[in-house]
Amino acid sequence: MADKTLLFHLSDIHFGLEHNRALDWVMHEVAARQPAAVIITGDLTMRARSHEFAAARDWILSLHAPVTVEVGNHDLPYFNLIERFFDPYKKFRGMESVVEKELDLPGLAIVPLKTTVRMQPRLDWSKGWVSQAALDKCLAAIDALPSDKRVLVTVHHPLVEVGTRGTALTHGGTRALAELAKRNVAAVLSGHVHDPFDMTQQTVNGPVRMIGAGTLSQRVRSTPQSFNELRFEPDGRLCVEARNLQDIPTEEMKIHDVPEDAKPPREPGEPVAPVGAVPRTDPPLH
Repeated sequence: MADKTLLFHLSDIHFGLEHNRALDWVMHEVAARQPAAVIITGDLTMRARSHEFAAARDWILSLHAPVTVEVGNHDLPYFNLIERFFDPYKKFRGMESVVEKELDLPGLAIVPLKTTVRMQPRLDWSKGWVSQAALDKCLAAIDALPSDKRVLVTVHHPLVEVGTRGTALTHGGTRALAELAKRNVAAVLSGHVHDPFDMTQQTVNGPVRMIGAGTLSQRVRSTPQSFNELRFEPDGRLCVEARNLQDIPTEEMKIHDVPEDAKPPREPGEPVAPVGAVPRTDPPLH
């Protein structure tokens, strides 16, 4: 029987440069622990090639749990610009049922917010971008829920910088966090930076918790391959454990605070949100 309080949060699997031992471990954990849902926050592939998507599809659809998948910047076509602009989700065919899927669980909803776009008015298209249309869609889904329903919002890019070696520089992220702070959002789950973190970001409308999963690929940065276990305790607290094959304790795996110098550029018209975090150095390399 599925554990209704347990969720698995995975990210950045990068089929094409996947870590097979980590994937076998996670599949075994899903089968043994039976989480209520598996949340994958993007970058299923390395270069959005057909064979990478085929491998990702086979692995994801073999998980015996409800799944929702965000689209990462690595999942949009890299080499075929016509496909990128006109049919960017073409290679997701066969797993459309799990892509950007809203999940309705007992007492909890998982709502996607797209941060990956086909093009941007800047050179680095790998960074995050929250369009007004994407934000409106997410907020409308949240507002349609019962007022006492807790929400986890899923994104690929962290909405603000989180002090990891990888950066997101998400355009519109500060504005999105401020809107989410008005609602019953327990946390915003993301990937992209390949290191787990757990922090609370202040906005003009109050605090929002941000939780990031590491990578299950060979492309590690400061920490080894890992995924997050999320659990809602009876008192309502959301607890996070960063699981990894090396058995490094969770607190040594996670970045906890945003350094004061890690603010992203402010977009025109966005409110200025105080950071107010305690500086922290990166965890040691493993």
